[in-house]
Amino acid sequence: MTVPEATTDRRAKAWAWAAIHAERAALAADLAGLTEREWATPSLCAGLTVREVLAHLTAGASLDAVRWMAGVIRCRFDFDRQVAMRLAEQLGAGPAETLERFRRVTASTTKPPLPVVAMLGETLVHAEDIRRPLGIRRAYPVDVVTLVAEYYRGSDLVVPAKGRVGGLRLVAEDGAFAAGAGALVSGPTVALVMAMTGRGVYCDDLVGDGVELLRSRCPTP
Repeated sequence: MTVPEATTDRRAKAWAWAAIHAERAALAADLAGLTEREWATPSLCAGLTVREVLAHLTAGASLDAVRWMAGVIRCRFDFDRQVAMRLAEQLGAGPAETLERFRRVTASTTKPPLPVVAMLGETLVHAEDIRRPLGIRRAYPVDVVTLVAEYYRGSDLVVPAKGRVGGLRLVAEDGAFAAGAGALVSGPTVALVMAMTGRGVYCDDLVGDGVELLRSRCPTP
């Protein structure tokens, strides 16, 4: 899969949706056959289990702008409460139902009022929130993680990634991503993405004079 270099916004969005659908399908396949204990594993998303993060992804793929706003109003503009409410709606009676609900939205193009690339970022980051604690590794397409890295290094919309990497030079060792100026932080693109979004454990996969500064800006271990 190659990112279109000069193309219409419609084609760029279609490319991003195709990447989202592929990543959802890969995650669903990776989670088939988990034990009850594995489903209850704490994820890298603070306070949530593997199963709960998957339900959160299902909620994001089931929530259009109208339902999102209705939930925000219902929760009196408490966005954390809205997230928890929508997660609970998609959790199901047990892990098998949680996974089945996620499978049903694999090809969904429904989304809250966010850019499509933000949805791709959410999909990839939360998939790693799930995979890393379970010891599951995925070789993500480098063009997909490069696009996500480019998005997060310039945005604080969903998470304060742009602010977190201020004063740092980020360089991918497995792809074309490079950004910023300052102390060097280098490593796999997916590790850069995860560290940018606050997952400090991924700093263990990075090298350079700026790694410890980046680690200090991450709220999670």
